[in-house]
Amino acid sequence: MNFKSNRLSAFGRRLSTVSCRLFVISYWLLGCTSSEPDYAPKPKGYPRLDLPIQEYQKMTEIHPYSFEYSKGAIIKPDTFSMSEPHWIFLTYPTLNASIQLTYKAVQNDPKRLAAFINDAHKLTGKHQVRATGIREQVIKTKSGHSAVVFEIAGEVPSYVQFFTTDTTTHYLRGALYFNVADKQDSLQPAIDFLKKDVMHLLNTLKWRK
Repeated sequence: MNFKSNRLSAFGRRLSTVSCRLFVISYWLLGCTSSEPDYAPKPKGYPRLDLPIQEYQKMTEIHPYSFEYSKGAIIKPDTFSMSEPHWIFLTYPTLNASIQLTYKAVQNDPKRLAAFINDAHKLTGKHQVRATGIREQVIKTKSGHSAVVFEIAGEVPSYVQFFTTDTTTHYLRGALYFNVADKQDSLQPAIDFLKKDVMHLLNTLKWRK
């Protein structure tokens, strides 16, 4: 009897051990197949930008300068309190963007022109606090003018600025602004699009006599 009892006792202990192991495995499998939602953060998508067709029209407003600009843009006068005659905004309603153009008469004064050019560099330099890089290039336009173009990278108010002059009579400065607080990555398609418009403006620029 004792021998049989011991065998039954040993068998019971083995059965108990196997049952515990099966319970642990079952619990682990349930945990792996749990239907609890995945709370890992998902990358935020950027809003879709509807870029206008890149077609151009001639400027009809009377200013000391003229150029071709996008059919998706509207010319509006600069109404800021410190604005001067012939200062305008080239606004892009669908992109929440605008190119501000400020004009100055050089008056055949080299010192006056030097001050304008110095101001252009200072205004661009104000972005250095938040900019990750500023690229400056001098270009020769198709209309025979020279222009300086600044491309600014980073989370800055203005991504493109430029100025051009005939050195004796006319000086024109431009700056591209967005009216939204989106990051540069999300705005990059619009920035690239508007860079082409800036170049087309400069390539078709003419001074009025």
